[in-house]
Amino acid sequence: MSTRERLSVQAARMFSERGYHGTSIGDLASALGIQKASIYSHISGKHDLLAQAALAGAASFHAAQDAVPLDLAPLERIRLALAAHLGVVGAQLDVAGVWLQEWRYLEGDARREFLSERHRYEERIRALFADAVAAGDVREDLDVAHAALAFLSLGNWAYEWLTAEHDVAREAQALASLLLDGVRG
Repeated sequence: MSTRERLSVQAARMFSERGYHGTSIGDLASALGIQKASIYSHISGKHDLLAQAALAGAASFHAAQDAVPLDLAPLERIRLALAAHLGVVGAQLDVAGVWLQEWRYLEGDARREFLSERHRYEERIRALFADAVAAGDVREDLDVAHAALAFLSLGNWAYEWLTAEHDVAREAQALASLLLDGVRG
């Protein structure tokens, strides 16, 4: 692995553990065993590393949704979409906090690009629920925006409690059941 790749991995981990503002270039240099000044031969600033981590996370979420087959019933697509979302979080627990929390410190073009991808992702989730309404699989008066918000809240908050010991598929099934079937008997 190149020094640039090691730097990117270490930065994402440290941003997730300590926060963007709690991680200095000196911390990153120490963790890699290199001089602080040499980091600048790989990046122009710490912000580059945050942008890379946040945008890589956005790409991972989109790729996971791209893998959900379009020819399934809408409710099954929602279940698989939640499983895919949790799969991304579970596979990258060490950096999930960066895409879900630390992105707020992005600036300029990187922030605009990240927010565009985030909004596009949110729209994809709303569309899943709109498809379920159109198919008659859920209440016709379903508030699609709030249903998508519940989906994203369930999926995004998982980085706080999900561990490597959890069976992500089982957790996704339980959460999808709660989301789609509710709590009434």
